[in-house]
Amino acid sequence: MGNPKAFMTIGRKEAGYRPIHERITDFSEVEQTLNLEDRKLQASRCMDCGVPFCHWACPLGNKNPEWQDLMYKGKWREAVAKLQQTSNFPEFTGRVCPALCEKSCVLAQTGEAVTCRENEAALIEYAFNQGMIVPRPPKNRSGKKVAVIGSGPSGLATADLLNKMGHSVTVYEKDNAIGGLLRFGIPDFKLNKKVIERRLDVLRAEGIEFVTNTHIGTDITGKELLKNFDAVCLTMGSGEPRDLPIEGRDLKGVYFALQLLQQQNHVNAGEEIPADQRITAKGKKVLVIGGGDTGSDCVGTATRQGAASVTQIEIMPKPPIGFNPATPWPNYPMILKTSSSHEEGCDRYWCLASKRFIGKDGKLTGVEVAEVEWSKDPQTGKMGMKETGKTHIIEADLVLLAMGFVHPVHTGLLDELQVNYDQRGNVAVDGNQMSSVDKVFAAGDTASGASLVVRAIASGRKAATAIDAYLKQK
Repeated sequence: MGNPKAFMTIGRKEAGYRPIHERITDFSEVEQTLNLEDRKLQASRCMDCGVPFCHWACPLGNKNPEWQDLMYKGKWREAVAKLQQTSNFPEFTGRVCPALCEKSCVLAQTGEAVTCRENEAALIEYAFNQGMIVPRPPKNRSGKKVAVIGSGPSGLATADLLNKMGHSVTVYEKDNAIGGLLRFGIPDFKLNKKVIERRLDVLRAEGIEFVTNTHIGTDITGKELLKNFDAVCLTMGSGEPRDLPIEGRDLKGVYFALQLLQQQNHVNAGEEIPADQRITAKGKKVLVIGGGDTGSDCVGTATRQGAASVTQIEIMPKPPIGFNPATPWPNYPMILKTSSSHEEGCDRYWCLASKRFIGKDGKLTGVEVAEVEWSKDPQTGKMGMKETGKTHIIEADLVLLAMGFVHPVHTGLLDELQVNYDQRGNVAVDGNQMSSVDKVFAAGDTASGASLVVRAIASGRKAATAIDAYLKQK
């Protein structure tokens, strides 16, 4: 390492967020950046541990010690090359990844983990700004054609790697723009969509064909797909949201989280939404049901839309603050997370189960919730929940259901292809990401269930490698 003792003299320094009073008035990215000298110093804090747990924890296997040392030494081009050996899109993960690598960093035990995620984002931004990221089409083509269904992170990673291997790739997207949940699920204040377009320009120039506004299974049948392509990879995500079928579910004012998030991203892109279809939190009392990242995104979006108040509830217990003995280092710590959206103003409550939606004249006015308590079964070790008998009503004009997703949408393409499903309803795959149907593969959330962007990219890379081997056998 260039400076093996840097971690002893240089403290962790984060770029931080834009001021709250400023950022809640727009949808620009909330995170700030450090200057290059500060960033190089932060990279120098990497200890080059004997066992790099950051590498172990990263689904992509990023070689953090190696590219951060190169970054510290000012060898930017070499650092970018090292990072891109394992990561297709550092500009995405550098913005939206929960930094599994940092949580397993040896320095995390002191609360001073290396700023791996920010360093990654800074490195790839420098590379783009300096013209280092340019199209590199494959020199030779295999003559094999692959269809990738869905253009989220797993689909893009699959397409990128297969194209680099020399296969001709066509990516189909049912929406009007490429990116999947990167574009329409993640708010602009976390991921500016120009970042996606910049990468797509490179991928197009390298030879990948993107087809939008095409719903595979409807516009093009599965039978046609199998006839026209040598292999197919299903990367449509986990599109079936978990519902809350309680009394009053049909009241006006109850929506799935993605209905709000997707619509706002369309609006930010300059699209017109008919007034009678517009979902807005302006002037409303908003209740977000679900305590995960999607719920947090709803909080930030509702705040920017001008909500009168925002409340977020979760049925699970409140996580420990700072340290959780149940998830010790180097595991990912299940502790209380406070996002930039939470900092902007939000009441948060735990151990609350939703009992019924209350309304008047067909419109939502509130939600009755019941307090619950959790305990572990001494014999099975499983956690169990029971109501305490205490209930109360939370006033709400708008409820957003952010309770996750159950599995990919079966109706249409998947049922037509007659793929097998696993116990959770995801497309069942073998160790090579192949489904029960010959030449049909699956990756990302379609095969695993809803997960992280970084895991989706890793799954897409694995699928691409398996598809390449399959095509070579054929």
